[in-house]
Amino acid sequence: MKSTLKKLLPFAVVGVMSGATTVGALQYFNHDSNNGDQSYFTKSASNVSFAGMNSAAVGEDFVKAAKTTVPAVVTIKNYQSRSTSRASEQDLFDFFFGPQNGRGQQKQQQQAPDNMPSGMGSGVIISPDGYIISNNHVVAGANKLEVVLSNKKSYIATLVGTDPNTDISLLKIEEKGLPYLNFANSDNIDVGQWVLAVGNPLGLNSTVTAGIVSAKGRGIGILSSQGKAANPIESFIQTDAAINPGNSGGALVNTNGDLIGINSAIQSTTGYYQGYGFAVPANLARKIVEDIKKFGIVQRGFLGVTTIDLSNDQLVAAYNKDQKTNIKAGSGMYVTGFGENSGAEDAGIKKGDIITKIDTYAITDFADLSAAIGSKRPGDKVQVTYVRNGKENVTTATLRDQKGGTSTRTKADLSVTERIGAEFEPLSDRFKTDYGLNSGVVAKNVTEGSEIAKIGIVDNYIVIEINGKPINSQKDVEKILDKYSGNVQVKFVDAYGQIYTRGFKMP
Repeated sequence: MKSTLKKLLPFAVVGVMSGATTVGALQYFNHDSNNGDQSYFTKSASNVSFAGMNSAAVGEDFVKAAKTTVPAVVTIKNYQSRSTSRASEQDLFDFFFGPQNGRGQQKQQQQAPDNMPSGMGSGVIISPDGYIISNNHVVAGANKLEVVLSNKKSYIATLVGTDPNTDISLLKIEEKGLPYLNFANSDNIDVGQWVLAVGNPLGLNSTVTAGIVSAKGRGIGILSSQGKAANPIESFIQTDAAINPGNSGGALVNTNGDLIGINSAIQSTTGYYQGYGFAVPANLARKIVEDIKKFGIVQRGFLGVTTIDLSNDQLVAAYNKDQKTNIKAGSGMYVTGFGENSGAEDAGIKKGDIITKIDTYAITDFADLSAAIGSKRPGDKVQVTYVRNGKENVTTATLRDQKGGTSTRTKADLSVTERIGAEFEPLSDRFKTDYGLNSGVVAKNVTEGSEIAKIGIVDNYIVIEINGKPINSQKDVEKILDKYSGNVQVKFVDAYGQIYTRGFKMP
């Protein structure tokens, strides 16, 4: 493929995702003696002025919503071993811009002591028996997760499951009768309505800020350009309620105190609030946690098309130049091709069609298409409205999973590499000779929060042995761990040439 198109054209294998995606990174955050999570921040082109707000117009509604929400929002402390914290390379903000202090100046990278959390974020209790929703990036890389309630009572949490593609995680503490929040239908929110953001920013527990819904279905390109999610999709609720490091995983609620989103990221030139906050919509977050609880994994449906967002003039121009076409920018998703076992292709959709609606959901850009497919599972049927040669058509497509299946899967149905969270490519003989290795495979597509990631392996690390046996291909990994239960010993080489031996229990 030509480099210009590869850079500019984020082809979407649409429907693989179940929700909006954002991503973030945890680091030991020390600013004015306060710990906080280090969410992903993207550069803003210009400074933003704060909008005036007359809280008297809302009055008691804010008080009621705050009283409902604060007891159900918790602090989450992420503890990591030093080797894992170093090897996981989670803080991509530092990677691109250098470690920062509050004045935008570089500071020396700090390492959390073993008895101190590597990062802190927020979470929301969603059931009286202790289920808590948060961001994936709040819990990523942890070997211990501590949950602190608003009344200061502390628990060690179990990580039930995570989904890097939507930046959602589900935790569980052993307690009953807890205060919790109900999910609202996030499709029903309106731009301009009042919302509250509740979390623990900059080490300030139980902080409530107010603002409005600034936009819906917002894609800001965080995960697609910087993150590690295999199939990132973003369709955020944008708000001007103040969100800062530490708010990640906290609640975005309406004036009734109902949960409409999970706060996840900000857009800023400084790393701190400048007026742009983003939350994963409640409908998408709820679908993820329901999948994790019921199946143990997230069920993802594919529409099975690659597309161009016609609302993006730059992408359209690049595609026209590369393919020598003359498509016009506008509204909708222009179909450029199909994946294997594509439900869209089976339904009669062709290259060059423009998708304008999924069921009753109007599709103007990629974020719209992401949201429309996000709540669906393999086997679900969707009505697709598309334009061909100026004429509107309607067809019904069956969504499929990545392997072309139309039924749900459980953990027992996963392959070895899916279960441990990585793929592996062989090393060349030349590489083995140059570096004095007798065996080895390169880790690729390492999933955040996976067993492989937890022991400190990231993309491009070299796995030499598993359970004392040399590894030279992905088939070797599958053969050794297929039907295996118990502790797994992994010997690997990091980017600095240091050799580690770490282990995990086979999931």
